[in-house]
Amino acid sequence: MSTVAASSVDAPSPQDFGEVFNLVCGYRISQAIYVVAELGIPDLLAAGPRHCDELARQTNTHAPILFRILRFLAGAGLFNELGPKEFELTRLGSTLRTDLPGSFHPAARFLLSEFEWTPWGRLIHSVRTGETAFHHVHGVGPFEYLRKDPQASAVFNSAMTSLSARSGAAIAERYDFSLLRKVVDVGGGHGFLLATILRANPTVRGILFDLPDVVAGAGQVLENLAARDRCEIVGGSFFEALPKGGDAYVLRQIIHDWDDERALAILRNCRAAMTGTGKVLVIERQIVPDHREAMRVLHADVEMLVNVGGMERTDAEYRSLFDKAGFRLTTIVPLMDAGGFSVFEGVCA
Repeated sequence: MSTVAASSVDAPSPQDFGEVFNLVCGYRISQAIYVVAELGIPDLLAAGPRHCDELARQTNTHAPILFRILRFLAGAGLFNELGPKEFELTRLGSTLRTDLPGSFHPAARFLLSEFEWTPWGRLIHSVRTGETAFHHVHGVGPFEYLRKDPQASAVFNSAMTSLSARSGAAIAERYDFSLLRKVVDVGGGHGFLLATILRANPTVRGILFDLPDVVAGAGQVLENLAARDRCEIVGGSFFEALPKGGDAYVLRQIIHDWDDERALAILRNCRAAMTGTGKVLVIERQIVPDHREAMRVLHADVEMLVNVGGMERTDAEYRSLFDKAGFRLTTIVPLMDAGGFSVFEGVCA
């Protein structure tokens, strides 16, 4: 029979049990948020309060069950029930409206979609084996999975574009691109970040670089943001040759997708493509020493180990990567944005 050693920690209070209940059962709120995001409930409430029965008719759902979901999320702060079964959107719930710049709606649909959500139920497989739970569940890695599933790929790309909208302006404001001639956005998706940089810096030109099937959807985004005439679109893999001649190579949330070996390969390819005066700008979150302060980044760190096999890193770990790739880390510029990102600037060593 196993025994438990005496503890020096105080006995937990009723409040402690309540807090751990909220932590353990947080998945219930997550899945309820996915339901209302998928149904478009926040958009339907954007103009004002609506009765649950009316919402059910518009979304072709079961009214009594929809009421219970809305009541549940009212408890979480996303809605208010003004009268019997009449709900309004709160400011917190408004983050899920699709008409707001940087809406969290695409991210909620992506992070809580079945293909992304299911591997989290196999987290213990990653802990026991060191392998990604995503590959264990799906038989392929996430990027290969997305290439084979256009619908999932569209959800993912929408989430990445929305994420860029939330932090793109901060990057253009906090980092000075004005003295550069050409910026290469490596793994830049549909180009929202690059377009934001170009709009803020009229003399700068850009190259959007990502897999061919990804950049195929970038033209309209760049047109909509009035950046197409100063942006070249190039398809390829950052594990192979990158476009040459950029003054700065931007990698936003690219390095954290990979382990050190593959992250180094990407950074070394950037180094090979640039002249001796070029810069690499890695835009990531860093893990700070205080674990509670770092919790948002640690969320992302576990997301990386479950799905792609990458990791979030400390300042020291980024400095080490830069050194090994032939760069010198010169400055870290906090963007002061909602996501807590920083620009890690490296120059050729």
